Amino acid sequence: MLKGSCLCSRVAYEISGPLTQAWHCHCIMCRKAHGSAFRTRATVQAKDFAWTRGEGDVTWYSSSPGHYRGFCSACGTPLLSRFDHAPEAYGLPLGALDDDPGIRAACHMFVANKAPWYDITDGLPQYPQGAPGHEE
Repeated sequence: MLKGSCLCSRVAYEISGPLTQAWHCHCIMCRKAHGSAFRTRATVQAKDFAWTRGEGDVTWYSSSPGHYRGFCSACGTPLLSRFDHAPEAYGLPLGALDDDPGIRAACHMFVANKAPWYDITDGLPQYPQGAPGHEE
């Protein structure tokens, strides 16, 4: 069981299944939404995700057609992404986890849009756009 929460602790969640497909996303939307050089995220199955506190404090922003980013309405912590085209799975920003997710990012995506002030120095594969088979 993994647990996660926002900065102000109004919102919390639990994950009862495995996380998959972890990567670092350098697209402009992820950089702006997270206020950082990139967003590290993984996939969680909807059936394995449950809000345990403050679901009503989550605000959803439609960042692009059919893509929604959920964040705490009080402190702004990015908590979850959901997608009309794949309602069975969510994108989970790893930064809000309270526990070690047991998964590490496998690549960097959208590096054509990376912040000019950030240098990627690890040996992970880098894709100018999305990694093969992953559009988000």
